[in-house]
Amino acid sequence: MEEPQHRIRAAHSESTITVYQAYSPEIGLPAVRDGRFPAAWKRDRMTWIKPSFLWMMYRCGWGAKEGQETVLAVEITRDGFEWALRNACLSSYVRGIHPDHATWQRQLKRAPTRVQWDPERDLHLQPMPYRALQLGLAGEAARRYADEWTIAIRDVTPLAHEIHGLVRAGDLNSAAGLLPQERPYPVGDDLLAHLCG
Repeated sequence: MEEPQHRIRAAHSESTITVYQAYSPEIGLPAVRDGRFPAAWKRDRMTWIKPSFLWMMYRCGWGAKEGQETVLAVEITRDGFEWALRNACLSSYVRGIHPDHATWQRQLKRAPTRVQWDPERDLHLQPMPYRALQLGLAGEAARRYADEWTIAIRDVTPLAHEIHGLVRAGDLNSAAGLLPQERPYPVGDDLLAHLCG
């Protein structure tokens, strides 16, 4: 069956969903140690969370890019994640979703979260024909993420390095076997209707 263009795929349980971020060790390591983001993590800046492990690997270069050497798996509440989706605006104007450009700009300015759909990635970090969700959190959403929604923070940098090593060695089956089990996330049409451009 063909993969839909816009679908959230994620590791999730009945009550939580796992998203990924990458930071410098100065932020990432204390976050893992304490299970919450440290004071150096700025609550007033937009932060982007990604349910796709491979999209995160593309973004951080398997944890090799400067300032992104510590890859975090952040387990958050599904209630929080769905609040973020309900209150999100697409990060770019889409005819047919928004009545006009000015309306979209007003919505974007007010929305505490924004959504971007970027090409999903394969093990070689090449683009796939369908999209992965990126969710930007600002203001109230960033504060809720850090202070209310976060259940656990794990360091998955060693996993990223191990999978990357297998990919470089050409052992794609073993690499694929280590990937987090991401499956379609059950959201009602009402949650995504305003976000599928």
